[in-house]
Amino acid sequence: MKKIILLAVAFVLTLSVFAQQKVNDVIKFNVEAHDFGKIKNNEPAVYSFEITNISDKPVVVENSWASCGCTTPDKIVDPIMPGATVKLKVSYNAAAVAPFHKDVFVKLAGIEETKSVQISGEVLTAEAYDAYQKEKGEKAKTKN
Repeated sequence: MKKIILLAVAFVLTLSVFAQQKVNDVIKFNVEAHDFGKIKNNEPAVYSFEITNISDKPVVVENSWASCGCTTPDKIVDPIMPGATVKLKVSYNAAAVAPFHKDVFVKLAGIEETKSVQISGEVLTAEAYDAYQKEKGEKAKTKN
């Protein structure tokens, strides 16, 4: 009898693990990653990820954060209604001259799993950026 009760409890616990909702079953991002390309040093870059609620219930974004202090996602305060789309604005401060790849995390209320999206690009010095833009402009002229 004890074995049957133990097996029944184990079975119920296993089912509850499989019943956990996944983030991708509730929301969908327009893109999983955004590449800024080459950007100028000390000129912040901003991109807004679009989040759509694909479930039949309102979704609450409990928290959003980034992998470092140089990247700042805005907080989404209002629930996302079924079928609605909101924007998650992410700013990168471009303070360090170097290539970058940063993660942005989103935690939904009631779901243990977090969702991550990425931003990337390369920060150039002002001089290198101006040279890059000039070269890019000259290449565009020769195509026409």
